[in-house]
Amino acid sequence: MTGRVLAVCAADRPVHLDRIGDSGIGKTEISGPVRVTTEGVHGDTIVDTKHHGGRDQAVYAYSDAEARRWADELGRSLPHGWFGENLRVDGIDVTDAVVGEHWHIGDEVHLEVTIFRTPCKTFVAWAEEPRWIARFLERGDVGAYLRVHREGHITQGDAITVTDRPDHGITVRALLTGDVDDAGVELLTTDPRYDGKVAREAGKIARRRARR
Repeated sequence: MTGRVLAVCAADRPVHLDRIGDSGIGKTEISGPVRVTTEGVHGDTIVDTKHHGGRDQAVYAYSDAEARRWADELGRSLPHGWFGENLRVDGIDVTDAVVGEHWHIGDEVHLEVTIFRTPCKTFVAWAEEPRWIARFLERGDVGAYLRVHREGHITQGDAITVTDRPDHGITVRALLTGDVDDAGVELLTTDPRYDGKVAREAGKIARRRARR
């Protein structure tokens, strides 16, 4: 599968949201090659480092097809970066990407799909839409975070190629909804390839099942 980068986005400064404070959610498109490291997109502002950034959430991608569906529903323009994404992409599954699949972007950058985006009160304040968290989760088009395996530069228009896709078939969406069978949960919580936040999210599914 091959897609392409429509935009690389970052917040060059924080935005201030009523009742929230400063946030790095307000990202805008960057022209020219943009450096991407294991810490994320160069120049991107991350205010809440507890919930954003870090190895497993270095880069956030969102599908343009999903963004256009939201724009139609909300009746408003949702420019590149509106979802707080670093990459607006086209022609490739994002929320339906397989956990652990690898993306090669352009000539240099190599990323690995990790976990889903969890909407929060900051996103609510930014969107200014009623029942925004519930609606976003009900739709389930939440996008995906990625880990950086090889640093380099990404430019608008770069091709995205899936170079490796695990055969377990567990998607980011399935991890979000808990639609993962027991064997899949065990794999994601015990296989060292899925350490960190992937194993954490799979562990949550296991604990919910244990309480039933």
